[in-house]
Amino acid sequence: MSFPWFIAKRFIFSKKESRLVNFISTISIIGIALGVATLIIALSVLRGFEQTLTNKIVDFDSHIKITSFRNTLPNHKTSILKIEGYLKDFSPTIIPFASKLVIVSDKNGKDGLNLIGIDPQSPKPGLIKDIVKGEFNLDNSNGNPIIIGKKLANKLFLKVGDVVTVFALKNDKIPNPINPPNIEKFKVAGIFESGMAEYDDTYAYTSLETAQHLFGIGDRITGYNIKLKNITKIDSLTKFLSLKLRYPYAVRSIYQIHRNIFTWIQLQKEPIPIVLGLIIIVAVFNIIGTLLMIILERINSIGVLKSIGAKRKQIVSIFLFQGMAVAVAGIIIGNLLALILMEIQLNSNLITLPSSVYFMSKVPIMMTTETFIFVSAIAFILSITASLIPSYIASHIRPIDSLRFS
Repeated sequence: MSFPWFIAKRFIFSKKESRLVNFISTISIIGIALGVATLIIALSVLRGFEQTLTNKIVDFDSHIKITSFRNTLPNHKTSILKIEGYLKDFSPTIIPFASKLVIVSDKNGKDGLNLIGIDPQSPKPGLIKDIVKGEFNLDNSNGNPIIIGKKLANKLFLKVGDVVTVFALKNDKIPNPINPPNIEKFKVAGIFESGMAEYDDTYAYTSLETAQHLFGIGDRITGYNIKLKNITKIDSLTKFLSLKLRYPYAVRSIYQIHRNIFTWIQLQKEPIPIVLGLIIIVAVFNIIGTLLMIILERINSIGVLKSIGAKRKQIVSIFLFQGMAVAVAGIIIGNLLALILMEIQLNSNLITLPSSVYFMSKVPIMMTTETFIFVSAIAFILSITASLIPSYIASHIRPIDSLRFS
């Protein structure tokens, strides 16, 4: 055991410390713990927001969406093969769809929504897991099935098995006696709840064949949803597809379609440097104040150590070890506090959110080891840096000066 560490340990566990020094050390530890816990929770919530929103949007849309400047796209089976060829290195999943704005009506009222027709056999793991009532079954053998959001179902008092009437424009023109709207009866096969008001209130799903018939577009579609296994190059792929497909294809990435949401998420990250700065200030003043009080309390001991030959470097190390002990205690308590609070929120959902404002009804938390390690490392480095000032002061105390405090 080194000499500085031996002396530091005796100082730390000495029972002769004054109550004031013990109180200030406790306050310092609490301050570091609260700062560490606050930053860990803030980063975990922001990452949770970003991940949850991205996953929800991808579940209901895609990484890349291809639509048409002319409302519909022909020859979609041939086009899929061409797009797959362009993206073969990225393992794409390409899902054709037909969507239009329609009016859904039943005896309890009517509302507008975006009806999306998709292939019943296409992969839909994200949407299937959000089904809360009924099942995701778009088989036309039992009539025209429709999957609606829970918010819309509550608004119109709909339940699984109810029949609704859907009105769609014919030829995208205002209805008149010569051009009446297309009208179809649909049976509610399932109800989904994504937690995002935008989808739960305005999206509904049916089979691609049923949607094409209702919209009167024949074998045409309105676009493709493309999901990729690797989205690191999504921006360059979007530009590449735009150059290859050209008019009438309109190619946009998830970040372009939902620019407002991702800009909002980015804005939520802006205060993080401010929070980190406040934590730095609190940690610095807490550590400096605590060590200065310890130095005043131990000034006689410092004089004795200097008189028996202790070097300045060893004195600095002694008080650095004490600063490290305070920092480690605060960091450990902060990590445990953050972990406990986040576990409570995840398990009991104490804090709820208005989905119309935050796009979700629960506070999303993404706990990662990287976040805990990053915040702890920053707090530790700052605490040790702050310990250098009082340690340097202690190392320059002369033995003769310590006699004045005897």
